[in-house]
Amino acid sequence: MHIIVAVVFTWLGCLVNGVFLETLIKHVPSCGHVITFAQFLLISIEGFIFTAKFGTVKPKVPLREYGILVAMFFVVSVINNYALYFNIRMPLHLIFRSGSLVANMALSILMLKRRYTLSRYISVLMITCGIILCTLASGKQLKEEEEMLHHDWYQVLRWYAGIAMLSVSLLLAARMGIYQEVFYAKYGKIPRESLFYTHALPLPAFAFFASDIYSHVLIFNQSEPLTMSFLPFSLPKFWVYLVAVLASQYVCIRSVYRLTTECTSLTVTLVVTLRKFISLIVSVYYFQNTFTIMHWMGAAMVFIGTLLYVDIIKFESLWNRSTGESKSKLE
Repeated sequence: MHIIVAVVFTWLGCLVNGVFLETLIKHVPSCGHVITFAQFLLISIEGFIFTAKFGTVKPKVPLREYGILVAMFFVVSVINNYALYFNIRMPLHLIFRSGSLVANMALSILMLKRRYTLSRYISVLMITCGIILCTLASGKQLKEEEEMLHHDWYQVLRWYAGIAMLSVSLLLAARMGIYQEVFYAKYGKIPRESLFYTHALPLPAFAFFASDIYSHVLIFNQSEPLTMSFLPFSLPKFWVYLVAVLASQYVCIRSVYRLTTECTSLTVTLVVTLRKFISLIVSVYYFQNTFTIMHWMGAAMVFIGTLLYVDIIKFESLWNRSTGESKSKLE
C-alpha cells in the first residue's frame, strides 16, 4: 500500500511540476539556477524543522558518508535544470532523461555484475533507439529553423552542448541510483534524513551562482502582477509559478525518496520514466510544442520498451506463441 501511494504522489507531483516548470522556462529560459537553489533551500528548511528538529536530532549516518551522494545529486540537479537554457525543448528533455533505464542497467551490469532477461535487454535497446531517433529529429528541426531564420549556428552549437550536459547527467544519475541502493543496504531506510542532508549540505555551493541567482530575483520581481481571489494583494506571476514548481517538486521528491527505500533503483527509474512519458503528452498538446512523425516514432519506442521492461508486454510469451503458430502451419 505504501508503494502504491508513493507511486501515485510521484506521478501527480511531477506532472503538476512539469506544467508550471515549462510555463516558467518559456518566460525565463535562463532561470535554472534560481529554481534549483529555491528547491534545495525549501527542502533544507523543512528538513531542519521536522527532521533535524532544529539541530537536536543527530544523523543516523555520519555526515562524511553523505559526501559522494551529495556531490552527485547536486551536479545532476544543476545540470538538468540548466540544460533547458541550451535550446533543449521540454519534450526532448523528457525523452532524453527517460534513458535512465538504459544507463542504470548498463552500470548495474558493469558494477554489480547483474544479469537480466532477454526481454529487458530488448526493451533497453528499444528505449535507446527511441531516444536517439528523437534526438536526431530535434537536431534536424533546430538546424532547419536556424537556416530558415537567420543562419545562427551558435544556437545549434548550444544545442549540442545541452545534449552533452544531459548525457553526463544521465550517467551520473544512474550511478547515483546504484550508490543509493548500496547506501540504504548498509545504513537502512532513512528517506527523510537523506532527503534533508542531500539538499542542505550542498547549499554553500550555490555561492558560485550567486550573481546569476540575484539577477533572476530582480527579473522575477519585475514580472507582471498576478491577482488571486484568495489573496487580498497581487504577486509577481513568476514568483507564483516558482512557488507552484517548488510545492509540486517537493511532493514528487518526497515520494521518489520513499520509493528508493521500498524498491530497487531500476524499479524507481521505471516509475519516473512512465511519468515522463505522460508529461511528454501534456507538453506536446498543452504547450503546442512541435512534434514530428519521427519524434512520435522515437517516443513510441521508448514507451513500448518501458512496457516490455515491466512485462506488461511479455516478449517470451509473444515469441513462443509466434514460433508455435509457425510450427503448426508447417505441420
